[in-house]
Amino acid sequence: MNILGFLRSAARSGAFLIFISLALAWRVVTMPWTPASHRRRAASQWLQRTAQGCQWILGLGFKCVGPVPDSGLLVTNHLSYLDIIMLAALRPCVFVSKKEVRSWPIFGTCAQLGGTIFVDRSRRCHVAGVSNQIGEVLGEGLLIVLFPEGTSSDGAEVLPFKSALIEPALRLGCPVAAAAIGYRIEKGSVADEICFVKEMSLLPHLLNVFAMPSIRAELRCGAARPRSGERKALAVELHAETTALHAALFAPPDSARERERGVGAAQALKQSLPV
Repeated sequence: MNILGFLRSAARSGAFLIFISLALAWRVVTMPWTPASHRRRAASQWLQRTAQGCQWILGLGFKCVGPVPDSGLLVTNHLSYLDIIMLAALRPCVFVSKKEVRSWPIFGTCAQLGGTIFVDRSRRCHVAGVSNQIGEVLGEGLLIVLFPEGTSSDGAEVLPFKSALIEPALRLGCPVAAAAIGYRIEKGSVADEICFVKEMSLLPHLLNVFAMPSIRAELRCGAARPRSGERKALAVELHAETTALHAALFAPPDSARERERGVGAAQALKQSLPV
């Protein structure tokens, strides 16, 4: 890290700590006064405002291709904690996250106060309970964001989707949309500098992110629509849609448009087929 990067990291670290401290204090003070019926929505709105502040501090710019849903289930690939900042800044939403995130400094506290649903995938009975919580949130008309890969990756490919937590959207007939996330940076490798995988430590990774001049993220969303069928088959279908959107992130503009038209045509054909 050069001197300019060090100064940038120091300045952003200070701004981040001050901002997060104020945001957490506001949430703790106002939470007891929020009506029980409005608490999930209030938590998601607080998380959105907090994420928008973090986005500005980080210099995280992004663009969206396709409509970002306001409710239902959004499934996407997972690369980094930056995914959560970007998605939360776009829409009030509730995330489903692995239980380990709860113990992360700062981020874990923000996740809890933002209404995140934590899942222990190693315990099948716990996954069933989480599925019920997801159903409750969907029933309130909120947007659930799910990373069905079950972990973050280096972005080279979309990992296979786990199907258990997709089931509530099927049961309730809520719209489900697939999406893909990608990043670009001026220097270095996104896999090494942005993706948070394997045994990486949070603090060194975050300080390195703070040092970057800018980060560009892109979210590509498919159409949100009610789905039918069996959850494992739906997981395969959503994985295929996410993979196509992921490929379009890095394709030349003309190729990307052709891919999107192909995905849309395939969806339209499937809907037109007799059941």
